[in-house]
Amino acid sequence: MKTQSKQQTPPSSLHKYAEDNLRYIRATMESSTVFTGVSGKGYVAAGASALIAAWIAAQQTTDAAWLAVWMIELLLGAGIAFFLTAKKARALGSSVWSSSGRKLLLAFLPAMAVGGMLTLAFYLRDTISLLPGIWLSIYGAATMTAGLWSIRIIPLMGAVFLALGAIVIFTGVSADLMLASGLGGVHIVFGILIWRKYGG
Repeated sequence: MKTQSKQQTPPSSLHKYAEDNLRYIRATMESSTVFTGVSGKGYVAAGASALIAAWIAAQQTTDAAWLAVWMIELLLGAGIAFFLTAKKARALGSSVWSSSGRKLLLAFLPAMAVGGMLTLAFYLRDTISLLPGIWLSIYGAATMTAGLWSIRIIPLMGAVFLALGAIVIFTGVSADLMLASGLGGVHIVFGILIWRKYGG
């Protein structure tokens, strides 16, 4: 009986083959996982700063000053939340620039960009009364969409913001009160829940 000699694969080729497989597995795992680095502490801190901003904004006598307070709060609150989220992600051995983190940001930012354009347009037309409802609604929609790439509680938080936005738009309730309730209270409540259940 004749035996056929098997052609052996050089060790270097096997090594490269294994590296390619590991790279593929790692990429597949990253693309299928969710971003768990969202910081509950970040939401609590951002919520606390929003409560202060709501009180300061309510004292303003001009639309421009009122809007300036909330724009400063946008930068401050977002900066706090992002910093603490990046810190938590690093502690978990991940990064906000991981595959799931980038997907979350890309799902969140387009709606927020629309909110920015609407804010400028309404301000230039000197009609800012609808802005609080628009802000809450757009932030809620952005959070619900981005939450698909994060922990389950995030889309629920977005739905609450969406409901608050509808209340502001369709009723005569105080805008500053609802902004304080949403950007302040809702952030704090959900931040504590995330902090306790998911850490940090």
